[in-house]
Amino acid sequence: MSAVSAHYAARLDLARTREFEQPDAGPARRERLAASARAFMAQAWRDACAATRLPERQSGVALAVVGSQARGDAGPLSDYDLVLLYDGLNVGSKRITELADALWYPLWDAGVRFDHSVRTLAQCRQAASSDLAAAVGMLDIASVAGDDVLVAGVRQAIAADWRGAARKRLPEVVESLRARHSRFGDIATTLDPDLKESGGGLRDLSLVGALTTAWLADPHRASAERARAQLLDVRDALHVVTGRGRERLSLQDQDAVAALLGCSDSDELLTRVVDAARTITYVTDATVRAAGQSQRARTLRVGPRRPSLTPLGHGLYLHDGEVVLGAGRRDGGHLTLLRAAAAAASRGALIGPTTLANLVASCGPLPAPWPREIREGFVGFLASGPGIVDVWEGLDLSGIVDVWLPEWSTVRSRPQRNAIHQFTVDRHGIEAVVIAAGLREHVARPDLLLVAALLHDIGKVAGARDHSAEGAPVARAICQRMGFDRADCDLVERLVREHLTLVDLATKRDPDDPATVRMLCEAAGSAEGLDLLDALTEADARAAGPQAWTTWRAGLVRDLAARARRRFASGETVAGVPAPAATFEGASSPDASSPGATAEQRPSEDLATGRAGSPPAVSRPSGRAPAASAQALGQTDSVAEGDGVQAQVDAGSPSGIVSADERGRVAAGEVVVEIEPLEGVSGVVTVRIVDVDRLGLFADMAGVLGLRRTSVRSANLRTIDGLAVDTWVVEVPHGDVPRTSDLARSLRTLREGDRLPLRALEADARRRAAAGPSRASMPRASAFVVPGASQHATVIEVRAADRLGLLFDVGSAFAAERVSVRSAHIATYAGRSADTFYVTDEQGSPLAPPHAARVIGTVLDAVGTAG
Repeated sequence: MSAVSAHYAARLDLARTREFEQPDAGPARRERLAASARAFMAQAWRDACAATRLPERQSGVALAVVGSQARGDAGPLSDYDLVLLYDGLNVGSKRITELADALWYPLWDAGVRFDHSVRTLAQCRQAASSDLAAAVGMLDIASVAGDDVLVAGVRQAIAADWRGAARKRLPEVVESLRARHSRFGDIATTLDPDLKESGGGLRDLSLVGALTTAWLADPHRASAERARAQLLDVRDALHVVTGRGRERLSLQDQDAVAALLGCSDSDELLTRVVDAARTITYVTDATVRAAGQSQRARTLRVGPRRPSLTPLGHGLYLHDGEVVLGAGRRDGGHLTLLRAAAAAASRGALIGPTTLANLVASCGPLPAPWPREIREGFVGFLASGPGIVDVWEGLDLSGIVDVWLPEWSTVRSRPQRNAIHQFTVDRHGIEAVVIAAGLREHVARPDLLLVAALLHDIGKVAGARDHSAEGAPVARAICQRMGFDRADCDLVERLVREHLTLVDLATKRDPDDPATVRMLCEAAGSAEGLDLLDALTEADARAAGPQAWTTWRAGLVRDLAARARRRFASGETVAGVPAPAATFEGASSPDASSPGATAEQRPSEDLATGRAGSPPAVSRPSGRAPAASAQALGQTDSVAEGDGVQAQVDAGSPSGIVSADERGRVAAGEVVVEIEPLEGVSGVVTVRIVDVDRLGLFADMAGVLGLRRTSVRSANLRTIDGLAVDTWVVEVPHGDVPRTSDLARSLRTLREGDRLPLRALEADARRRAAAGPSRASMPRASAFVVPGASQHATVIEVRAADRLGLLFDVGSAFAAERVSVRSAHIATYAGRSADTFYVTDEQGSPLAPPHAARVIGTVLDAVGTAG
């Protein structure tokens, strides 16, 4: 047996293959390997010293090792990184050359794989200053034999230099990460990852250690060490099964590695690897971010060093790219955590590590069903845009996602062995949510779209034969636990079960065959279901990767969906589901040619007051600009489905009664304003006003409330003997409840013709109108008439991105067209406003079609331009 084979055979024996399945066997294995390596290198030093007649403990000369051998985590077949150090004083250069030859040549002859260098202290410092990899490696330099004091001096000098220059070299560190990840990819998105060089690999932790050595960031010891040990175990097993010092976990080696580690299959192996890599990536990103914050904190400042805090409401602040809790804030819980998550994601920020840990610790078990504010807070977080990816990662690693969705653990980090998919199952679901959030304008219930996008692959578990069929009841159970009603649960279950149907039919069946369209209509169940299925199909495909959503495939899907819409619009019954009739839409709606909605008559209007009583429930139209749902409109005067808030105001409550005192105060020129907290919902109040009924009062009140940083969630408007008796439900996220005297004074000033209280909003509206529409800044707005929804008023639905002043702009448009608002029903789903207004002309009658068309145009002009 050759020396080299004997050396590596001995190391493989030390690995003890029978112990790989034992928990926590890895550290002991690597300790044995490290001791064996030190003994081997020390013997090589003794042999070289004997050959050159140099004392083994010669002062000013030492053999050192860097890299994994220095850290003690080298694998069975890892290379050696050796450095021959000398001080240039005690031993001449000629003797050093002879010693180096005596060290290196026998190793080469034996076939041992190693890197080598010969350096003085000054040369080590120079190499470290010019080469980032050399600097990081030498931070861990360890003595093998010879002058230990010399090695310790080199290590201390390199560390001191590194700390002194680390802030200047931080951009170099960040760029090296980016370049390496670009070259090797990320472990979490690669089926054959490089365990060392890929993003989330062992090399990242070396840089984390370097930054913590520089005192730029605190170490994440526990989580990082667990992840490191996981990857090291896989690396060790890879060395054993291949007989080579490989770092890339190739597809052909995964079954053998999985068997050695006791995994049930290679998917379980990759799941372990991805779990570890995600932790390492999170720790790396957090460390680099903390280092950047430390660097900025030390820049020259004038005055005291106070943190720069931007208030976000609900006791949350934005500080240096992180959302944090304000000082002294002790309350937490799920709603605060979801608010923090949404605030961070929508701003491309993260939740501060300490804030995240504290908020997660404050979260107890959730009741089933969830409280409405929790469910809507969760949906609002899902609608936060691309920033949700990084924020979700932090939440998931904190463990809170398992509290919200215990079923998530079955798909977490699970690989997808399909060339089309670029992400694991769980990450694909989050990517689908991001894309679905951009399609919210096309559906009536974006909340259901987002939940379906999140859960559409929840059935992709080990052993699943048909993940769509197996995931559908799981998704339904989750929705029930979240508190969605039965109809919504049915719809999400259908969407998950049928989420591949549209693309399969479009790409594999003849679209001219009536059976193809019929099968799609049966799968969708309704025009509303078709809109959601169409959007979910696009989100799923685009999240998978560019190969899954080509121009050709998208064209086939859209063509078949259009055919199904026409079938629903034709009135033909599909699987017992009647199709809706047509609706009138404004020309600027997303699909003005698409058919519209039927109205399902519900309790009639309150004829005594001339205001709308319980509004009708309206089914969604079959086009991409659907009308409000029955849930959105509700069966009381007002149902607001905003971000975490539902409020109902009964038309027969005392809010609709005007006392003699109130009549007298209004007759004397006052405006009566009362503000009360909404029982059972924190941060929400009801604002009741009594004033002379007049054109434009709705817009004025909406504007006055908007300028006070409130979010209108519902408005119940009534007229009694010429007096407007309006009840508004508003959210006050910043805790600043408007003062009744301020609201009354502003409304009185506006009633007298002085527009000063709303000058800022009106100037902003003029600026937007002058700038014209900006398609890049927000999704298109739509406005349309819901036919047959009321016999006594025209029902107009407006869909637009929710923003400050939106209700004011809509109300101003109505006032400009001499239209009276009789009832307003405000619904905000995942950042998209779907507001329904019952309006009449000046005579109290429904609008004539030409008048309605003008109103639609004016509303679109007002809300369809971007701020």
